[in-house]
Amino acid sequence: MTPALWQRHARFLLPAGAGLAFLAFWEWAVAAWNVPKFVLPAPSLIALALVNDGPSLLDSLWFTTKVTLGAFAAAVVTGMVLGVLFTLNRTLERTLWPYAVMLQVTPVVAIAPLVIIWIGFEKLWLALLVLAWLVAFFPILSNTTIGLASADHGLKNLFELYGASRWKRFRYLQLPSALPYILGGVRVSGGLALIGAVVAEFVAGSGTATGLAWRIVESGNMLNIPRMFAALLMLSVFGIVLFYLTMWLQWALLHRWHESQTRREN
Repeated sequence: MTPALWQRHARFLLPAGAGLAFLAFWEWAVAAWNVPKFVLPAPSLIALALVNDGPSLLDSLWFTTKVTLGAFAAAVVTGMVLGVLFTLNRTLERTLWPYAVMLQVTPVVAIAPLVIIWIGFEKLWLALLVLAWLVAFFPILSNTTIGLASADHGLKNLFELYGASRWKRFRYLQLPSALPYILGGVRVSGGLALIGAVVAEFVAGSGTATGLAWRIVESGNMLNIPRMFAALLMLSVFGIVLFYLTMWLQWALLHRWHESQTRREN
C-alpha cells in the first residue's frame, strides 16, 4: 500500500485493526483462563447469540430507534425554536432560561416514574420519548442561543448601517454564524437522546418496555449473558451510526465555507 493510500484509509484501518486484535485477545483469554460464560462470554458466543436471537433483538432495536429518533427530532426542533425566541426576546430568555436549566440538571431517573404515570403505560412509547427528549433538549437550546449571539459585532454594525431588516440580519448573519454551534449541539444531542431512551426503558422495566434496554435487563435476570452482550453491541453500533450521521451532516453543511471543516480536510 502506497503512503498516500495509507493516509487516506488509515482512519478506518487503524480502528478496525485494533478492534480485531482486541477481539482475538478476548477470545483467547476467555478460553485460556476458563472464564464462565455467565461472567464473560467469548466473542464467538456473542456472535452466536446475535444469530439465534437476531429477530427479537432487531424488533427491540426498532423500538429503541423510534424512541431515540423521535426524541432527537423533537429536541432539535424545540431547542432551535426556543433558542431563536430567546435571542429575539431577552425578557423571554430571562423568564424561561432557569426552567430550561432545571430540566437539564434534574436526573431523568428521578422523574421517570412520574412521567410514565402521568402519560400512562398504555402510551409507554410517548412517555419514553418525553424522557429522552428531556435529556437531549438542552444542548440544542444552549448552542443555538450562544451561536445566534456570537455574530461579529462589526458585521452587525455594517448590516445596521445599510438598513438591513431584522429578518435579513438573522438570515444572512446570525444564522450562518450560529450554524457551527447548532450542529455541535446536534452531535451531542444525538448521543444523549439514545442515552435518555435507554435510561427511560430501564426505569419503565417490568416487562412493559420492549426496547433493547429491557432486553439487557431481561437477559441479565436470566443469566443469558451472551444475549445481553449482543443487545449491548446493537446499542453501541446504533449509537456509532447516529454519531457519524450527525458528523456527516455537519461536514455537508460546513465543509465549503467554515474553517472547522476545511482545515480538517487539508
